[in-house]
Amino acid sequence: MPVGAALHIGLGLGRIRHWHDGLGEFSRQLGTALAQAAPRLRAERGWQLHFHLPAALHGEFGPEVGYLGTHTMQRWVHLRPMRFALWHTFHQHNRLRPPAGTRLRMETVHDLNFLHNKQGAKVERYRRIHRQRLQHLDSAVAITHHVAADIARELPGVSTPVDVIHNGSTDLTGVAQEPLPDMDATPFLLHVSRMAPSKNIEALLALAAAWPGQRLVLAGAPSPYTEEVRRLVAERGLHNVLIRLDLSESQKAWAYAHCEGFLFPSLAEGFGLPPLEAMHFGKPVFLSRLTSLPEVGGQEAFYFDRFDGAAMRAVVEQGLAACAEPGRRARIAAHARQFSWRRCADAYLALYARLLEAR
Repeated sequence: MPVGAALHIGLGLGRIRHWHDGLGEFSRQLGTALAQAAPRLRAERGWQLHFHLPAALHGEFGPEVGYLGTHTMQRWVHLRPMRFALWHTFHQHNRLRPPAGTRLRMETVHDLNFLHNKQGAKVERYRRIHRQRLQHLDSAVAITHHVAADIARELPGVSTPVDVIHNGSTDLTGVAQEPLPDMDATPFLLHVSRMAPSKNIEALLALAAAWPGQRLVLAGAPSPYTEEVRRLVAERGLHNVLIRLDLSESQKAWAYAHCEGFLFPSLAEGFGLPPLEAMHFGKPVFLSRLTSLPEVGGQEAFYFDRFDGAAMRAVVEQGLAACAEPGRRARIAAHARQFSWRRCADAYLALYARLLEAR
């Protein structure tokens, strides 16, 4: 490869603060898989990968890649002496611009959840924002066919080509396990999320009220909504509900390994990573039929059609009984293994190559 022939590719994670939610998990896992390919890409294609993220996280993806710092001013102008052949923004909530002079721009669209959690004039405002973002791209990726259909239906007139690349899922079955704090051997059902209203925590509390003898563990990253959940649990006297926040990978692995089943009655998802993480352990997962979840859970998941406590309890009891069927848990785990981060990264690299070769 001649000196100076390197093609610089920027990977924009934006001002990410932690890895403990869906966007953080996507960014960390896809970034790790891409970084593992960096020596081969440099040797075979002359590609040099650069991660754009806060300085505190520089080094996260190893020494074979470059690191670029973030600054608030990059929302308006982003200047670099280096010229980038391609810049991939990892999610649509990243407000930092690609550097001036970047040749090709692409972005991963994780969802159009504003359709579900905004009202009135705000919905049209967010449509306009997303339409403008997409129109300035050379390529976009939707993480499910559901998201791609939302883009086509809700953002008419966008001419940017949209590819579908499913996320991977993280297999924690080989991780050393650490029990959750103050947990005994009493059986429990598990929910993992950042605990936002869109995760339908209210439905889980209704289930807990309808099933007082069944323990529920709500786990995940803290959020402004967490204190509201705590208040509702105390107000309703739900002594069978435990809240555990900021789980390590080892604690999460223990929770998946020891739960009886996994609950995810979300109202709006672009993908849904936690159900697949639970499925790696052969655990039955119970999902809503809304948005992307049937595409991800497939035929090996169980689904809620209603969110009243009694109806949800019936679905869970039937699903737990069905998982006693020989081979069912093995099929659940096999379904999860179809979604690997290596496969996801390979699909993105193929798209990078296609874009670069076309220009």
